[in-house]
Amino acid sequence: MSKFNAGILGATGAVGQKFIRLLQNHPWFTITALGASERSAGKTYREAANWIEAVPMPDTVAGLSVRNCVSGEFDDVDFVFSGLDSSVATDIEKDFASAGIPVISNAKNYRTDPTVPLLIPEVNPDHIELIKKQKFTADGSGWIVTNPNCVVVPLVTSLKPLYDAFGIDAVVVTSMQAISGAGYPGVASLDILGNVVPYIGGEESKVESEPHKLLGKLNEEGILNASFPIQSTATRVPVENGHMLAVTVGLKNKASASDVIDAMKNWQSPIADLGLPSAPPFPIKIHEDERYPQPRLHADSENGMQTAVGRIRETRVLDISYIAMAHNTVRGAAGGAILNAELLVKKGYL
Repeated sequence: MSKFNAGILGATGAVGQKFIRLLQNHPWFTITALGASERSAGKTYREAANWIEAVPMPDTVAGLSVRNCVSGEFDDVDFVFSGLDSSVATDIEKDFASAGIPVISNAKNYRTDPTVPLLIPEVNPDHIELIKKQKFTADGSGWIVTNPNCVVVPLVTSLKPLYDAFGIDAVVVTSMQAISGAGYPGVASLDILGNVVPYIGGEESKVESEPHKLLGKLNEEGILNASFPIQSTATRVPVENGHMLAVTVGLKNKASASDVIDAMKNWQSPIADLGLPSAPPFPIKIHEDERYPQPRLHADSENGMQTAVGRIRETRVLDISYIAMAHNTVRGAAGGAILNAELLVKKGYL
């Protein structure tokens, strides 16, 4: 397969840096352009970035000149990954798509657009067909695809087998979210050390809405969203990586804990045979030890791309309860967007 030239928007930020780390030695994608704010533009990446990844800055990007996030400065790329802050993403991503440069975004801005796929490849790969409805360019060369909120990824990945097998009436979820999800510099140390913050602004509404689009059905008009209530509580905990969720589910067709375990274990990923480099062989790992999953032990499983599930049990309220966890900046952010790009290559959109 020929390599694709990829740009990264928001390259100096925490998500942009994760893109850079994960794309090193990628068999299909080569980083050829980095974009950031005006104060960084014109500097080398080494000069512009406060590198926070736990590996040295790759030499392949250290000497690259940082560009303004303007489509006219990215004429040497096949597509861009966007790690932009939501405060600027709307106009910048539209500029790139309108210039015929596909955008694979981690930002929230276009997730609710009815023509923009909100994508978890193992859950709703068929939703990429929405790209054909986008009107950024007359010839369809420019488009936007998004990945979900970092809590929604393990939530929906774990719900998908249950939704298919039993149907869902209601979901209650409490997230215990790692500090890396707040970006850099993130949460002040005096707020989080030895503490739990029981509210994350803007988070709960995304967790309560995005699963409906992800689990929706594609038809000629677009996506017919799933319809069941979700009650979300989002908390910040003093963990570096890995968002943990306590999930309770009401099922349309009643099932035992063993039925649910079987449904998750027997669930077949629809992209299993595509040979996508970032796809975990087992998207869901069921842990039988009641102490698991734990962020420190399991966030990096399958290169950070696996959703870990444990403590599956029947409940007195609703039907089934379990714990889910995934690496928030890999599976829930940059790694998820890279997997989206790989799927788009295989399906002929890149």
